[in-house]
Amino acid sequence: MADQSKNNNNIPEIFELNNGSMQVKISNYGATITSLSVPDNNGKLADVVLGFDSVDPYVNGLAPYFGCIVGRVANRIKEGKFSLNGVDYTLPINNGPNSLHGGNNGFDKKTWEVAGHKKDGQKPFIIFKYHSADGEEGYPGAVTVTATYTLTSATTMRLDMEAVPENKDTPINLAQHTYWNLSGHDSGNILNHKIQIWGSHITPVDEHSVPTGELLPVKGTPFDFTKEKRIGGSIGEVGIGYDHNYVLDCPDQEKDGLKHAARLRDGESLRLLDLWTDAPGVQFYTGNYVDRVVGKGNAVYEKHAGVCLETQGFPNAVNQKSFPCVVVKAGEKYKHTMLFEFSV
Repeated sequence: MADQSKNNNNIPEIFELNNGSMQVKISNYGATITSLSVPDNNGKLADVVLGFDSVDPYVNGLAPYFGCIVGRVANRIKEGKFSLNGVDYTLPINNGPNSLHGGNNGFDKKTWEVAGHKKDGQKPFIIFKYHSADGEEGYPGAVTVTATYTLTSATTMRLDMEAVPENKDTPINLAQHTYWNLSGHDSGNILNHKIQIWGSHITPVDEHSVPTGELLPVKGTPFDFTKEKRIGGSIGEVGIGYDHNYVLDCPDQEKDGLKHAARLRDGESLRLLDLWTDAPGVQFYTGNYVDRVVGKGNAVYEKHAGVCLETQGFPNAVNQKSFPCVVVKAGEKYKHTMLFEFSV
Protein backbone atom coordinates (compact mmCIF):
# COMPACT_ATOMS: atom_id res chain seq x y z
CA MET A 1 0.00 0.00 0.00
CA ALA A 2 1.39 3.36 -0.99
CA ASP A 3 2.37 5.86 1.65
CA GLN A 4 -0.22 8.51 2.24
CA SER A 5 -0.30 11.57 4.41
CA LYS A 6 -4.07 11.90 4.55
CA ASN A 7 -7.01 9.54 4.61
CA ASN A 8 -9.67 12.14 4.02
CA ASN A 9 -12.50 9.72 3.39
CA ASN A 10 -11.98 8.09 6.78
CA ILE A 11 -12.53 4.66 5.28
CA PRO A 12 -11.31 1.80 7.50
CA GLU A 13 -8.09 0.41 6.02
CA ILE A 14 -5.00 -1.52 7.07
CA PHE A 15 -1.58 0.12 6.75
CA GLU A 16 1.88 -1.42 6.97
CA LEU A 17 5.11 -0.54 8.77
CA ASN A 18 8.15 -2.60 7.76
CA ASN A 19 11.81 -1.97 8.64
CA GLY A 20 13.16 -5.25 7.23
CA SER A 21 13.25 -6.96 10.63
CA MET A 22 9.68 -6.61 11.87
CA GLN A 23 6.40 -6.04 10.06
CA VAL A 24 3.39 -4.38 11.67
CA LYS A 25 -0.08 -3.93 10.21
CA ILE A 26 -2.24 -1.24 11.81
CA SER A 27 -5.73 -0.05 10.95
CA ASN A 28 -7.09 3.45 11.23
CA TYR A 29 -10.21 1.81 12.67
CA GLY A 30 -9.54 2.07 16.40
CA ALA A 31 -5.82 2.72 15.75
CA THR A 32 -5.68 -1.07 15.89
CA ILE A 33 -2.63 -3.35 15.59
CA THR A 34 -3.95 -6.21 13.43
CA SER A 35 -0.66 -8.05 12.91
CA LEU A 36 2.88 -7.85 14.29
CA SER A 37 5.55 -10.24 13.00
CA VAL A 38 8.93 -10.66 14.73
CA PRO A 39 11.66 -13.33 14.44
CA ASP A 40 12.28 -16.24 16.83
CA ASN A 41 15.73 -17.54 17.82
CA ASN A 42 16.11 -19.12 14.35
CA GLY A 43 15.11 -15.93 12.56
CA LYS A 44 11.69 -17.33 11.66
CA LEU A 45 8.96 -14.69 11.60
CA ALA A 46 5.63 -15.24 13.35
CA ASP A 47 2.63 -13.01 13.87
CA VAL A 48 2.34 -12.64 17.65
CA VAL A 49 -0.95 -10.72 18.03
CA LEU A 50 -4.54 -11.96 17.90
CA GLY A 51 -6.66 -10.38 15.21
CA PHE A 52 -8.34 -10.61 11.83
CA ASP A 53 -7.15 -10.59 8.20
CA SER A 54 -9.39 -7.68 7.14
CA VAL A 55 -11.01 -4.67 8.78
CA ASP A 56 -14.55 -6.05 8.41
CA PRO A 57 -14.68 -8.17 11.61
CA TYR A 58 -13.41 -5.18 13.63
CA VAL A 59 -16.02 -2.86 12.12
CA ASN A 60 -18.72 -5.49 12.62
CA GLY A 61 -17.96 -5.75 16.33
CA LEU A 62 -16.50 -9.27 16.36
CA ALA A 63 -13.26 -8.30 18.13
CA PRO A 64 -13.15 -8.31 21.95
CA TYR A 65 -10.96 -5.18 21.86
CA PHE A 66 -8.26 -6.94 19.78
CA GLY A 67 -5.29 -4.61 19.24
CA CYS A 68 -7.12 -1.30 19.59
CA ILE A 69 -6.65 1.89 21.55
CA VAL A 70 -9.45 2.26 24.09
CA GLY A 71 -10.72 5.56 25.47
CA ARG A 72 -11.75 8.22 26.35
CA VAL A 73 -11.28 6.33 29.62
CA ALA A 74 -9.90 2.79 29.58
CA ASN A 75 -11.08 0.10 31.97
CA ARG A 76 -14.09 0.36 34.29
CA ILE A 77 -15.89 3.34 35.78
CA LYS A 78 -18.14 2.24 38.62
CA GLU A 79 -21.83 2.37 37.72
CA GLY A 80 -20.93 4.63 34.79
CA LYS A 81 -21.00 7.71 37.01
CA PHE A 82 -18.62 10.44 38.12
CA SER A 83 -18.72 14.06 39.25
CA LEU A 84 -16.36 16.76 38.03
CA ASN A 85 -16.33 20.47 38.84
CA GLY A 86 -19.74 20.18 40.49
CA VAL A 87 -21.43 18.43 37.55
CA ASP A 88 -22.65 14.82 37.62
CA TYR A 89 -21.97 12.75 34.50
CA THR A 90 -23.63 9.51 33.42
CA LEU A 91 -21.97 7.13 30.96
CA PRO A 92 -23.27 4.13 28.98
CA ILE A 93 -23.36 0.88 31.01
CA ASN A 94 -21.75 -1.85 28.92
CA ASN A 95 -20.01 -4.21 31.37
CA GLY A 96 -22.22 -5.52 34.15
CA PRO A 97 -23.18 -2.40 36.14
CA ASN A 98 -20.14 -0.45 34.88
CA SER A 99 -18.95 1.60 31.92
CA LEU A 100 -15.97 -0.07 30.21
CA HIS A 101 -13.37 1.28 27.76
CA GLY A 102 -15.13 4.52 26.91
CA GLY A 103 -18.67 3.20 26.48
CA ASN A 104 -20.65 1.66 23.64
CA ASN A 105 -18.77 3.54 20.93
CA GLY A 106 -15.38 4.33 22.39
CA PHE A 107 -12.22 5.28 20.51
CA ASP A 108 -11.76 1.63 19.47
CA LYS A 109 -14.90 1.91 17.32
CA LYS A 110 -13.96 5.13 15.53
CA THR A 111 -12.22 5.58 12.20
CA TRP A 112 -9.24 7.83 12.89
CA GLU A 113 -7.68 10.22 10.39
CA VAL A 114 -4.28 9.20 9.04
CA ALA A 115 -2.18 12.33 9.58
CA GLY A 116 1.13 10.84 8.38
CA HIS A 117 2.56 7.52 7.20
CA LYS A 118 6.03 6.30 6.25
CA LYS A 119 5.76 2.62 5.35
CA ASP A 120 9.40 1.50 5.32
CA GLY A 121 13.03 2.62 5.43
CA GLN A 122 14.49 4.09 8.60
CA LYS A 123 12.02 4.49 11.47
CA PRO A 124 8.71 3.82 9.68
CA PHE A 125 5.73 5.46 11.42
CA ILE A 126 2.03 6.16 11.22
CA ILE A 127 0.15 9.00 12.94
CA PHE A 128 -3.55 8.75 13.72
CA LYS A 129 -5.78 11.63 14.83
CA TYR A 130 -9.26 11.62 16.27
CA HIS A 131 -11.53 14.43 17.44
CA SER A 132 -13.87 13.43 20.25
CA ALA A 133 -16.85 15.76 20.53
CA ASP A 134 -18.20 17.36 23.71
CA GLY A 135 -20.69 14.92 25.24
CA GLU A 136 -19.49 11.91 23.25
CA GLU A 137 -20.41 8.78 25.24
CA GLY A 138 -21.39 11.11 28.09
CA TYR A 139 -17.95 12.66 28.64
CA PRO A 140 -17.48 16.42 29.07
CA GLY A 141 -15.63 18.56 26.56
CA ALA A 142 -14.12 18.11 23.10
CA VAL A 143 -10.75 16.33 22.95
CA THR A 144 -8.19 16.04 20.14
CA VAL A 145 -6.30 12.73 20.31
CA THR A 146 -3.20 11.56 18.45
CA ALA A 147 -1.52 8.16 18.42
CA THR A 148 1.86 7.64 16.74
CA TYR A 149 3.31 4.18 16.14
CA THR A 150 7.03 4.16 15.21
CA LEU A 151 9.45 1.30 14.56
CA THR A 152 12.37 2.88 16.40
CA SER A 153 14.88 0.06 15.88
CA ALA A 154 15.09 -3.41 14.29
CA THR A 155 12.69 -5.05 16.74
CA THR A 156 11.32 -2.17 18.82
CA MET A 157 8.01 -0.33 18.42
CA ARG A 158 7.07 2.86 20.25
CA LEU A 159 3.56 4.20 20.78
CA ASP A 160 3.04 7.83 21.76
CA MET A 161 -0.50 8.80 22.75
CA GLU A 162 -1.46 12.42 23.36
CA ALA A 163 -4.76 14.15 24.03
CA VAL A 164 -5.73 17.78 24.60
CA PRO A 165 -9.13 18.78 26.05
CA GLU A 166 -10.23 21.90 24.20
CA ASN A 167 -12.81 23.57 26.40
CA LYS A 168 -13.58 21.55 29.54
CA ASP A 169 -11.68 19.49 32.09
CA THR A 170 -12.25 15.78 31.43
CA PRO A 171 -10.95 12.37 32.49
CA ILE A 172 -8.58 10.80 29.94
CA ASN A 173 -6.97 7.37 30.26
CA LEU A 174 -5.95 5.71 27.00
CA ALA A 175 -4.77 2.10 26.78
CA GLN A 176 -3.43 -0.15 24.03
CA HIS A 177 -5.35 -3.44 24.12
CA THR A 178 -3.29 -5.90 22.03
CA TYR A 179 -3.53 -9.60 22.89
CA TRP A 180 -0.03 -11.12 22.71
CA ASN A 181 0.95 -14.72 22.04
CA LEU A 182 4.71 -14.92 21.49
CA SER A 183 4.47 -18.48 20.15
CA GLY A 184 2.33 -17.15 17.31
CA HIS A 185 -1.28 -15.99 17.26
CA ASP A 186 -2.50 -19.44 16.17
CA SER A 187 -0.45 -21.53 18.62
CA GLY A 188 -2.98 -22.14 21.43
CA ASN A 189 -2.98 -20.61 24.90
CA ILE A 190 -0.43 -18.49 26.76
CA LEU A 191 -0.47 -20.42 30.05
CA ASN A 192 3.12 -21.62 29.51
CA HIS A 193 4.41 -18.12 28.82
CA LYS A 194 6.42 -16.70 31.69
CA ILE A 195 5.98 -13.14 32.90
CA GLN A 196 7.62 -10.70 35.27
CA ILE A 197 5.72 -7.58 36.33
CA TRP A 198 7.48 -4.67 38.01
CA GLY A 199 4.67 -4.14 40.50
CA SER A 200 4.53 -5.15 44.16
CA HIS A 201 0.86 -4.19 44.63
CA ILE A 202 -2.41 -4.66 42.80
CA THR A 203 -5.60 -2.65 43.15
CA PRO A 204 -7.95 -5.40 44.44
CA VAL A 205 -11.46 -5.45 42.97
CA ASP A 206 -15.04 -6.01 44.08
CA GLU A 207 -17.43 -8.59 42.59
CA HIS A 208 -17.90 -6.34 39.52
CA SER A 209 -14.13 -6.02 38.84
CA VAL A 210 -13.96 -2.41 40.09
CA PRO A 211 -11.05 -1.50 42.41
CA THR A 212 -12.03 -1.09 46.05
CA GLY A 213 -9.55 1.76 46.53
CA GLU A 214 -7.09 -0.35 48.51
CA LEU A 215 -3.58 -1.40 47.49
CA LEU A 216 -2.84 -5.09 48.12
CA PRO A 217 0.76 -6.35 48.42
CA VAL A 218 1.24 -9.26 45.99
CA LYS A 219 3.84 -11.04 48.13
CA GLY A 220 2.62 -14.49 49.12
CA THR A 221 -0.39 -14.35 46.77
CA PRO A 222 -1.11 -15.81 43.30
CA PHE A 223 -0.66 -12.24 41.99
CA ASP A 224 3.09 -12.18 42.71
CA PHE A 225 5.03 -11.83 39.46
CA THR A 226 7.84 -9.73 40.91
CA LYS A 227 10.05 -12.65 39.87
CA GLU A 228 9.43 -14.36 36.56
CA LYS A 229 6.92 -17.20 36.73
CA ARG A 230 4.59 -19.18 34.50
CA ILE A 231 1.27 -17.45 33.82
CA GLY A 232 -0.64 -20.70 34.32
CA GLY A 233 1.15 -21.57 37.55
CA SER A 234 -1.43 -20.10 39.95
CA ILE A 235 -4.17 -18.98 37.57
CA GLY A 236 -6.61 -21.51 39.02
CA GLU A 237 -6.50 -19.60 42.32
CA VAL A 238 -7.81 -16.31 40.87
CA GLY A 239 -11.20 -17.34 39.48
CA ILE A 240 -11.45 -17.36 35.69
CA GLY A 241 -8.04 -15.74 35.24
CA TYR A 242 -6.08 -12.54 35.75
CA ASP A 243 -7.76 -9.21 35.00
CA HIS A 244 -6.08 -6.90 37.49
CA ASN A 245 -4.30 -3.57 37.61
CA TYR A 246 -0.72 -3.72 38.90
CA VAL A 247 0.86 -0.67 40.55
CA LEU A 248 4.19 -0.12 38.79
CA ASP A 249 6.11 0.63 41.98
CA CYS A 250 9.27 -1.50 41.61
CA PRO A 251 11.95 0.81 40.25
CA ASP A 252 14.22 -0.83 37.69
CA GLN A 253 16.50 0.60 35.06
CA GLU A 254 14.89 3.24 32.82
CA LYS A 255 14.86 3.40 29.03
CA ASP A 256 14.15 6.67 27.21
CA GLY A 257 12.66 8.03 30.46
CA LEU A 258 10.27 5.07 30.71
CA LYS A 259 10.07 2.47 33.46
CA HIS A 260 10.03 -1.29 33.04
CA ALA A 261 6.45 -2.57 33.29
CA ALA A 262 6.68 -6.22 32.28
CA ARG A 263 8.72 -8.92 30.56
CA LEU A 264 6.89 -11.68 28.69
CA ARG A 265 8.80 -14.80 27.62
CA ASP A 266 7.89 -17.76 25.40
CA GLY A 267 9.99 -20.83 26.13
CA GLU A 268 9.36 -22.46 22.74
CA SER A 269 10.27 -19.69 20.30
CA LEU A 270 12.47 -17.95 22.91
CA ARG A 271 10.82 -14.65 21.97
CA LEU A 272 10.88 -11.97 24.66
CA LEU A 273 8.76 -8.84 24.94
CA ASP A 274 9.94 -6.10 27.28
CA LEU A 275 7.34 -3.42 27.90
CA TRP A 276 8.30 0.08 29.09
CA THR A 277 5.92 2.91 29.97
CA ASP A 278 5.40 6.19 31.81
CA ALA A 279 1.94 5.15 33.08
CA PRO A 280 1.37 4.36 36.79
CA GLY A 281 -0.29 0.97 36.24
CA VAL A 282 -0.66 -2.01 33.90
CA GLN A 283 -3.73 -4.21 33.48
CA PHE A 284 -2.63 -7.85 33.30
CA TYR A 285 -5.45 -9.66 31.46
CA THR A 286 -5.29 -13.28 30.37
CA GLY A 287 -8.03 -13.31 27.71
CA ASN A 288 -10.57 -14.86 30.06
CA TYR A 289 -13.58 -13.98 27.93
CA VAL A 290 -12.20 -14.98 24.51
CA ASP A 291 -14.56 -17.71 23.32
CA ARG A 292 -14.09 -19.41 19.93
CA VAL A 293 -13.32 -16.25 17.96
CA VAL A 294 -12.35 -17.14 14.37
CA GLY A 295 -9.34 -14.99 13.52
CA LYS A 296 -6.51 -14.74 11.00
CA GLY A 297 -6.13 -17.74 8.70
CA ASN A 298 -9.23 -19.25 10.32
CA ALA A 299 -7.35 -19.76 13.60
CA VAL A 300 -9.85 -20.28 16.43
CA TYR A 301 -9.00 -18.23 19.51
CA GLU A 302 -10.13 -19.83 22.78
CA LYS A 303 -9.94 -18.68 26.41
CA HIS A 304 -6.36 -17.57 27.33
CA ALA A 305 -5.32 -17.44 23.64
CA GLY A 306 -3.53 -14.16 24.32
CA VAL A 307 -2.36 -11.93 27.15
CA CYS A 308 -2.94 -8.17 27.37
CA LEU A 309 -0.54 -5.77 29.08
CA GLU A 310 -2.45 -2.49 29.09
CA THR A 311 -0.44 0.31 30.68
CA GLN A 312 -2.86 2.84 32.11
CA GLY A 313 -4.07 5.10 34.86
CA PHE A 314 -5.81 3.10 37.59
CA PRO A 315 -9.35 1.83 36.86
CA ASN A 316 -12.17 3.99 38.27
CA ALA A 317 -9.59 6.60 39.29
CA VAL A 318 -12.07 9.38 38.54
CA ASN A 319 -14.04 8.15 41.58
CA GLN A 320 -11.07 7.28 43.83
CA LYS A 321 -9.36 10.28 45.36
CA SER A 322 -6.43 8.14 46.58
CA PHE A 323 -5.55 6.99 43.03
CA PRO A 324 -3.36 9.05 40.65
CA CYS A 325 -5.61 11.65 39.03
CA VAL A 326 -6.81 11.00 35.46
CA VAL A 327 -8.53 14.38 34.99
CA VAL A 328 -6.82 16.57 32.37
CA LYS A 329 -7.52 20.30 32.54
CA ALA A 330 -8.72 22.17 29.45
CA GLY A 331 -5.78 23.20 27.29
CA GLU A 332 -3.32 20.89 29.04
CA LYS A 333 -1.83 17.80 27.39
CA TYR A 334 -2.24 14.15 28.34
CA LYS A 335 0.76 12.02 27.35
CA HIS A 336 1.24 8.25 27.53
CA THR A 337 4.14 6.35 25.94
CA MET A 338 4.72 2.62 25.54
CA LEU A 339 7.85 0.91 24.23
CA PHE A 340 7.56 -2.68 22.97
CA GLU A 341 11.02 -4.24 22.78
CA PHE A 342 11.28 -7.70 21.20
CA SER A 343 14.31 -9.99 21.45
CA VAL A 344 15.26 -13.67 21.69
